[in-house]
Amino acid sequence: MPLPFLTADSAFDAHEDGDEVLAHADQDRWRRPYRPGPWRVAGAALLLLLAAFMLLATMIIAFAGAGALAVVCSVAALSVIGAALRLLVAGIWVSPKGLRLVGFLRTRSLAWGEIAEVRTAQQPVRWLGLPRTVQGQALTVAGRDGAQLPVLLTDHNADFLARAEAFDRATDAVEAWAEEYRAVSA
Repeated sequence: MPLPFLTADSAFDAHEDGDEVLAHADQDRWRRPYRPGPWRVAGAALLLLLAAFMLLATMIIAFAGAGALAVVCSVAALSVIGAALRLLVAGIWVSPKGLRLVGFLRTRSLAWGEIAEVRTAQQPVRWLGLPRTVQGQALTVAGRDGAQLPVLLTDHNADFLARAEAFDRATDAVEAWAEEYRAVSA
């Protein structure tokens, strides 16, 4: 028995009556058109496991009486927790306002009016964000002024490695948002 309310794929399922508006279906919010991939989730889980050990060490150090060192350890553990959460948030987000590229250290937003083209192309892509490149597919964006913007998604990043169907669904969703809202903002 499928439980569509437990997955992000339920947003892609078509309902027979198009007039149905769900309470949580706020169209003005930023949303990610895909689920985080297993590599991204595994990396965040490992960081959270490391943070748990760091917090345990903080508690032991605090009970030993070294308060200043316990504060340093707790700040380090909280920074690892923040890194894990930022790793999970990283990716492409869309809304009627535009497109948002959330990286680990910075976020860049583009209004739909600034975007000339969103397309999928065959090109060398980075494997899991490392310097090694392999041949793959990438979702690219071109600005209205002709500027080539950074690659949005690749089929070899932490969200889509070995998940070709999920990559195709995500690129189709981003391209559909672009088609719909570029026409409105133009």
